[in-house]
Amino acid sequence: MANVLKHLPELEGMELGYIQGILKNMDDEQASLFAQVYRARRKDSQMILILALLGFFGFAGLHRFVLGQIGLGILYLFTGGLCLIGTIVDLVNYKSLAYEYNMKIAHETLSMMSNGFPAPAAAPTPEQPKNQ
Repeated sequence: MANVLKHLPELEGMELGYIQGILKNMDDEQASLFAQVYRARRKDSQMILILALLGFFGFAGLHRFVLGQIGLGILYLFTGGLCLIGTIVDLVNYKSLAYEYNMKIAHETLSMMSNGFPAPAAAPTPEQPKNQ
């Protein structure tokens, strides 16, 4: 069982518990590989908050683009964050937006690992002494 705080010390709250559940059946090598890929692809909730705040200065929807929601990003961009109401709602819910995105990324990472991770090789058997 891998320790999530050893591999991903920056996690907190619900994300920490969720990733701990994913890592509980992994050995340290698999957990380290998962942590490297997951860390590179996850989004920090503070970054989502900052990008949502930029919606008040004419760049509405940047946080939706970063979260991979291109359609909503375009809608926010052309409607001024749905007349700022959508931007205000997203400012309140920025942690849940980041959490949902990160859970999707965690499952994608786990899927990539299960498809590309080779099965452990059988341990070599000790060579039998030859009888002469």
